[in-house]
Amino acid sequence: MRFSQRIGKTPANKKIQLESMDDDLRNSLWNTIKGAYLDQVISENLHKCLWRNLYKEPVDQVPSSQDATINFIREVYFNYVWHEVYDFIEFMLNIDFDQEGVKVSSWSQFDIGNFIIELNEILERESSAYRIMDKKIIPISNELEFDGVNNAISATGDLTALTGANLHLNKALDFFSDKKSLNYRNSIKESISAVEATCRIITGENTLGKALKKLEENGLNINAQFRAGLEKTYAYANDRENGIRHAIVEQPNEPDYHDAKYLLVLCSAFINYLIGKADKARIPFDEN
Repeated sequence: MRFSQRIGKTPANKKIQLESMDDDLRNSLWNTIKGAYLDQVISENLHKCLWRNLYKEPVDQVPSSQDATINFIREVYFNYVWHEVYDFIEFMLNIDFDQEGVKVSSWSQFDIGNFIIELNEILERESSAYRIMDKKIIPISNELEFDGVNNAISATGDLTALTGANLHLNKALDFFSDKKSLNYRNSIKESISAVEATCRIITGENTLGKALKKLEENGLNINAQFRAGLEKTYAYANDRENGIRHAIVEQPNEPDYHDAKYLLVLCSAFINYLIGKADKARIPFDEN
């Protein structure tokens, strides 16, 4: 904590930046984008990719020098409104170097994983309400929620047998984070499907109730109230009133951001729980 914060002259904690971006956050992000990305990946094809796919400008107008190109990118960046900065970062994270013919210089230390780590450290330090997960920028409410979802995506991605669960989680995240086309209903559906896929692979059963029972048969006792809560959560998605996993036959209770976030976080936590329990019980991850 700085001296001015210790004596109460400046706030010790920033207000969470949900629909705004102060200079500290914008400048810090730019410094990392430039130093860890743009200065490391010096490529004419990268610049053409930006002009063609992001700026939608003629590629023959890309400046002839590296300095002029960076200055143009910088000027556009500092004129972005807050959400356009995140659009820019997300675009940069998802450039396919092989497809675009982007070459990284032999002397470069560029690493996309470290780049994301540095950006997330800035987002946390400057009290941004967003984090980067699976190359997407998503809203969070706290670090525990973020870590739970991230751990579930990582764990299912590391296990070949859980590829299906990993795909469902990524789709749930896509639907949840796509602010241009809100689809919380499908985000919830994919979150629940990820749990179902995990249960099927771990236990060989295709329903949550049977999966929990099979875990118990292997010596893992699950509290009855806890089990009932999990079953009711699963039942929520199968309730025809909600129209999550069934055809909508009447006016449904339309899920919102909070519903989708809750289910994404809860299902991720449950998947982490199942993987941990299965590992402890030495239940193999066999395809069924």
